[in-house]
Amino acid sequence: MTFMDLENPDYAYMFGFLQMDGHLAAGTGKRGRLMVEIAHRDVAVLQRFRELSPYPSSIRERTRATNFAESYRSATWTLCALEARERLVELGLPYGKKSQKVKPPRVPFSRRDYVRGVIDADGSVGTTGQGLPFVALTTASTAIATYLCFYVRQTIGAERRAGRNARDGVYNVLYTKEAAVDLARHLYYPGALALQRKQEAARVAMQWTRPADMARRPSRKRWQPHEDRILLEIGDAAAAAPVLDRTPASCGMRLWRLRAGRTASPPPGISLSP
Repeated sequence: MTFMDLENPDYAYMFGFLQMDGHLAAGTGKRGRLMVEIAHRDVAVLQRFRELSPYPSSIRERTRATNFAESYRSATWTLCALEARERLVELGLPYGKKSQKVKPPRVPFSRRDYVRGVIDADGSVGTTGQGLPFVALTTASTAIATYLCFYVRQTIGAERRAGRNARDGVYNVLYTKEAAVDLARHLYYPGALALQRKQEAARVAMQWTRPADMARRPSRKRWQPHEDRILLEIGDAAAAAPVLDRTPASCGMRLWRLRAGRTASPPPGISLSP
């Protein structure tokens, strides 16, 4: 088995996890190391990483005070082999700060296992206090957020648009209800390498069914460039609404956003005028 052959499901998962939670540090000369520190309760996944690596590596444990707990127990997997580090860099795990740099591999890879690794490291899966299932990802990487939206749309048909949070500049991509059930079932299949607690949370999420008295929201109808052109040409929300088969409120908000520059103007196209 070739180290980091990303068509292998376990390596694809491992690489996605390392891109999110791993850290490559360069030393003098050819020295350096890969480190992954996680909560001790998840140490089993580090043990599997050590098994998957044909190079010497170690797992160490420590307990320390943090901002969240007076006694936080963690486990750290460390790999120093230069050959291994060069392979990881080649695939897209850079040295140093990487949160905004990482992107999906450019080589063939097992996509759902890679995505599960990303979710396990920097995402969450489970049910809310109201019992609603969810799958979410928080990331600073535009490429990762965009790829997740693309992949989920291609696999289960759920539409999401990646957008940065205005408060801290990160992306928060969230799937709930039927979309979350379908995505959890797709990613956390039987026998998949995963954090045990998230595998269990996914199983709980998969059991959800919509109550008979819970209404469904209609699918959001996205604005198309030709609709923007028509709206701008008519210039009146109430008059444009029946033409575009939209509500006056929707047309009014879109018209304001276009005029205020909050939404990019559509490219030139065919005019309504003769």
